[in-house]
Amino acid sequence: MEMLVRAFVLGGLICVIGQLLMDLTPFHITPAHILVGYVTTGVVLSALGLYQPLVDWGGAGATVPLSGFGHSLAQGAIRGVESKGLLGALGGGIEATSVGVAAAIVFGLVAATFFQPKA
Repeated sequence: MEMLVRAFVLGGLICVIGQLLMDLTPFHITPAHILVGYVTTGVVLSALGLYQPLVDWGGAGATVPLSGFGHSLAQGAIRGVESKGLLGALGGGIEATSVGVAAAIVFGLVAATFFQPKA
């Protein structure tokens, strides 16, 4: 139960930060800016070794948001470089995140097949 609470708190905090950035900044930050910023932040924090402690503490609260996708990309690229050299950096990130991307495509297709969008 404690892990569920930590995941909820961390994931909620990440979402609150994005919402505050959109609502309170003087220039217009769109959800697309938040998306790119979170993925990039996840990559940078992962490369610096600062994101893995968040994953260890918050579990899914750190891995499910977009910053977790950036973390997975960075870790895959690092493992790819360690096993295949510099060219492994290109394929490592793709390999590490391919299951999540494929699942998003399949679930999106299933949802689009069974539900009618409203105009």
